[in-house]
Amino acid sequence: MRHLARLAVATPILALACARPSHTAAPAFAPMSAADSAAQAEPRELAADQQVAHVLNRLAFGPRPGEAAAVRAEGVDRWIARQLDPARIDDAAAEGMVAERYPLTEKPAAELYRDYPPPAATLVRKRLKAALAGDSTAAPTAADSAELRANARKAQQVVAQVQAVKVARAVVSERQLDEVMVDFWENHFNTYLAKGPQARYYQPELTREAIRPFALGSFRDLLGAVAKSPAMLYYLDNWQSRADSTRPTLAQARGGRGGALGARRRPGAPIGPVARRALERRGVDPSRAEQVMKQVAQRAPKGLNENYGRELMELHTLGVDGGYTQQDVIDVARALTGWTLERPAQGGGFVFRPEWHDAGPKTVLGHALPAGRGIEDGEEVLDILARSPSTAHFIAWKLARRFVSDTPPAALVERATHTYLRTDGNIREVVRTIVTSPEFFSRAAYRAKVKSPFEVVVSALRAMNAGPEAAERGAQLAARLGEPLYGHQAPDGWPETGDSWMNTGAILNRINFGIAMAAGRVPGVTIDALPGAAALRSAPRATQVDAMVGALLNGDASPDTRQILLSGDHPLLTAASAVPDDSTDASGGDAMAGAAMRPMRARGAKGDRAARTGPGFANLPDLQGLAQVVGLALGSPEFQRR
Repeated sequence: MRHLARLAVATPILALACARPSHTAAPAFAPMSAADSAAQAEPRELAADQQVAHVLNRLAFGPRPGEAAAVRAEGVDRWIARQLDPARIDDAAAEGMVAERYPLTEKPAAELYRDYPPPAATLVRKRLKAALAGDSTAAPTAADSAELRANARKAQQVVAQVQAVKVARAVVSERQLDEVMVDFWENHFNTYLAKGPQARYYQPELTREAIRPFALGSFRDLLGAVAKSPAMLYYLDNWQSRADSTRPTLAQARGGRGGALGARRRPGAPIGPVARRALERRGVDPSRAEQVMKQVAQRAPKGLNENYGRELMELHTLGVDGGYTQQDVIDVARALTGWTLERPAQGGGFVFRPEWHDAGPKTVLGHALPAGRGIEDGEEVLDILARSPSTAHFIAWKLARRFVSDTPPAALVERATHTYLRTDGNIREVVRTIVTSPEFFSRAAYRAKVKSPFEVVVSALRAMNAGPEAAERGAQLAARLGEPLYGHQAPDGWPETGDSWMNTGAILNRINFGIAMAAGRVPGVTIDALPGAAALRSAPRATQVDAMVGALLNGDASPDTRQILLSGDHPLLTAASAVPDDSTDASGGDAMAGAAMRPMRARGAKGDRAARTGPGFANLPDLQGLAQVVGLALGSPEFQRR
């Protein structure tokens, strides 16, 4: 307990939760004032070397060996300007790596579905064919089971590549700020990879076509691309949303079914003569087919679905206090009826169906949407939301929270809001306002953010000079630390604040992760890749510590951290190994922390090996010498912060 208390006081790592700002009364914003411009020109509190370390840990996923010196030589401001314009940066090596190692992430969803079908897809088609033929008794065969297992292995390849390529790009890309922004927007527009069998096929397109091209562009363009992305339509169920039976549809308003605009045969409707003849030629009884399709239609969702309309306002644009009402939610959902998918069960893309669209009049945030319109209803809703002062404030606040602190300064948020409104939602300029501000370069902001598990893994891989071959294992490690990639079920995304990530068990797992990295447990990661590692192996311990503090901790470690590196004795590990098997969590941590330490207690209370065995990090070796210094440095509070 004394060790834990001393560690907690000496190296605080928990951050305070950030309260959401109120957007209920949205003020009118003028162009950036002279006072705002003067604030940008204030002197910076951080020393030159701290500025270098700061930008590499906030605007990049941490430095690779030699990058701090390169940024210092180029100049921090020139480096920031170059990163804000990623098109100027040659990233051919990263693009080539993606094409070679992760080709599935570059394929259209329909092609992925065809070549890597959901495990049960073939069996479902067989059962449907049997049902159409009147045979409802056919039992699965051994061949069916083998096919199911083979399809499961193939489909898992898609998931593995989707997760690994995110890690690989973050590790290898020269366009580091662009990758940070892609990560930010993927979380802002969160989707869940396990939503259903189609989700895995849609995720690559969401990142590749809807997020990456607009990550530093126009927020309205980004919002529109995401709104039409199959991943979002599928995740938040808008692909099923259609006008309630009491509402007029666009097809009815135009006196037909919509023709080329996308009308399709109504599910469960009688089969026409042409279709009947086609079924008969294939040996299918048309009457039986009608019966089966009616059963399918009865199970299909009907009517308006408000999920996307609500999250579009609460999470994607206005914020929870953005001044909208439940009636706004309903009318936004009505405006987006008919925004659906072509052949969703087979990876189809966006399509607008007029026969599903509610063509009645609507009012959104005081803006009247007249009756009789089609897809332009949804487009105008996106215009209204993207240009709202509440959206400007919410996006500015989230970006300031990402780049500056869990509780961003109000003055900075207001200046960034001004920039958003002045530039019509230019993301690049909003980010520029934030990352060139005195608040960004303040002592209060330095190492104030706690890394997420994804950031911990990627920054460690970069610090250890790892290559893309470590990416798949890196994705697994992020999951073991608590952040399975694209695995957050709720639409609010993974937490951005440190208090959500840190407790005793999480800290212990991060230390174990550092030891696993230094022990060579990750393919493509070895301490020999660190500059000067060969000479350091035989150097005195103090020399090794100085070198790793410089290489991994930006040359800045607390006295407690330096003492841990010199002695090899971590008080948290010592306290954990001393807890009796049948005791409660002596650290005062929560149930998660206790669960994290229980596997270690079972191995006994003596020796480092027992102390270093946690969930996902079993049988770690007792490191000595340089490897021990590296492992403890990667698990230190200084490395866990950015």
